[in-house]
Amino acid sequence: MSESRFPGAGRLAMGLVWVALLLGLWMWGRDITDGTGAPAPMTGDAAAVGRPPAHPLPEAHAPLPAARPERIDIAAAGVHAPVIASGLDREGAVKPPPFRRADSVAWYRGGPEPGTAGAAVLVGHVDTRSKPAVFYRLSDLRRGETLRVARSDGSTAEFTVEDVAMVTAKHFDARRVYGARTGGRAELRLITCGGRFDRKTRTYSANVVVSAYLTDTKPPKHPTPRTTPGNAG
Repeated sequence: MSESRFPGAGRLAMGLVWVALLLGLWMWGRDITDGTGAPAPMTGDAAAVGRPPAHPLPEAHAPLPAARPERIDIAAAGVHAPVIASGLDREGAVKPPPFRRADSVAWYRGGPEPGTAGAAVLVGHVDTRSKPAVFYRLSDLRRGETLRVARSDGSTAEFTVEDVAMVTAKHFDARRVYGARTGGRAELRLITCGGRFDRKTRTYSANVVVSAYLTDTKPPKHPTPRTTPGNAG
């Protein structure tokens, strides 16, 4: 692809999304993620990217025990990536993956693990100076599509997309973006840059926010015990 499609995105291009994360995580620390009320649907500046289909979504699966995320696979967006744990920088903003690892996704370890109750947060770059990054096609996701997170205990958590929204910085609502929509449900937020790219300020105008919830799980695969001839029975 041409260089003009990825106009020197660099570190500053991600500034907008991480400023939004800073605000959201500050409010998140005030017990927003375990709220019991479902936020109103995002509209206007937080409008859904895709119109939801007519078919209903599956029932939510019960939350899983705690286990760190290790990998995420989103077939519909071409994502097959390792997940790295991330904290906050000196300014209190969540640290994105380093650009040398733009094919990785960062999990905010100060919040829930994907699959446990609450809203877990995964962030990734949309592009780099010269090519697409891990979440370049995140906005292609549609309601009802699925994604999988492989966890450190050997289990796999499957999530169903509830909605995809484009949220501008001006109208960023931390409660709506980060708050759990249903108390006790295992939810997931996937976030990257979106909207228009301003070449002068090297920032994007919005964030793409995918909201999903746990609908299935595959338990750890335990190896079959081996028997030695003469010792069995």
